[in-house]
Amino acid sequence: MKIALAYSGGLDTSVAIKWLKEKYGASIICVYADVGQGEDILKIDKRAIASGASKVYVSDLKEKFINEFVFPALKAGAVYEKGYLLATALSRPLIVWELARVAVIEKCGSAAHGCTGKGNDQVRFEVGISTLAPHLEVIAPVREWELGSRDEEIEYAKEHGIPVDVTKKSPYSIDRNLWGISIEAGVLEDPWKEPPEDAYQITKSPQAAPNKPAYLVISFEKGVPVKLDGKRMKPSSLICKVAKIGGAHGVGRVDMVENRLVGIKSHEIYELPAATILNTAHKELEGLVLDRETAHYKELVSQKYSELVYYGLWYTPLKKALDAFVNETQKYVTGDVRVKLYKGTCAVAGRKSPYSLYNYKLATYDKGSTFDQKLAKGFIELWGLPYKIRAQALKRNR
Repeated sequence: MKIALAYSGGLDTSVAIKWLKEKYGASIICVYADVGQGEDILKIDKRAIASGASKVYVSDLKEKFINEFVFPALKAGAVYEKGYLLATALSRPLIVWELARVAVIEKCGSAAHGCTGKGNDQVRFEVGISTLAPHLEVIAPVREWELGSRDEEIEYAKEHGIPVDVTKKSPYSIDRNLWGISIEAGVLEDPWKEPPEDAYQITKSPQAAPNKPAYLVISFEKGVPVKLDGKRMKPSSLICKVAKIGGAHGVGRVDMVENRLVGIKSHEIYELPAATILNTAHKELEGLVLDRETAHYKELVSQKYSELVYYGLWYTPLKKALDAFVNETQKYVTGDVRVKLYKGTCAVAGRKSPYSLYNYKLATYDKGSTFDQKLAKGFIELWGLPYKIRAQALKRNR
């Protein structure tokens, strides 16, 4: 029997290797999808083998992650509950895709993950697997074993010689990729307490950020960022550069209580410097080139799109249909946006596009204005006519 395990190298999945072997007597095939976690790949491979894995697949999926998952969400303007730019959620359908691919190659009968029964990831993994590889049985060790807490998992790992980095003194659960970082557990489980500085991984405290602002010019083509300060860069390099600069200026910290799919509220913090900056710039460029009705309707689509990503419904007909709408809206989202980064803030300092709908001669209040203000009277009369008629009718029947 073979089981393909989505392996992160963290506490849960490292313990899961030993537990799965003992419970099912199976060979464990670990699948590690590199989406920019920043881990030492050789170390990951050795840790999996030391924990009992029979084989380890390590795949560099960073460019695929950005091009096929992050950029579609960026173009859609997907932000869950107005705060979360979906860093972790966006990586899951890609990891599931790789897990299913390896499971088929290795002729595995089952696929396993290290998600808890309280989180959203279990849904993302299992719905994704059932969509891409419905023949696979899904095993969720964390929902089944008797290890009731992270402390008990740490003790289990120590007893069985499983190498893990987490300790009781450093209890944070951290998920990282190129788009951002999700951090939970420990003191963060109390929403009244301010997150301590040691919880943050890549962003400087705004108070400690430079006193001088930084300016970046981000160039987009059809909704996709392609240049930074006039230099064309490959997607992952551009994002890493923006993240480094943004993090140094304290940009991208998010502290929120969110509604999980399973029905409970959770308190997490996120570090999303690149996502925050690029989303801000993209939205501003859209404001320059999209007509009013398209822009307003797209806000509704953005909300639904974010829910589909968060709920693990990436591989669904509705998601595919929304992508078609979004891509149509992005045909002319081309141009440059200048942003100012200062003490944790990201403000737009300029925008331009060859497809701009902003017309200076119509907008200006100077003598050069070509807007005929006399036309406004008739427009207002027609616009308000239904309400005028209603008011007259009510007055007649009083």
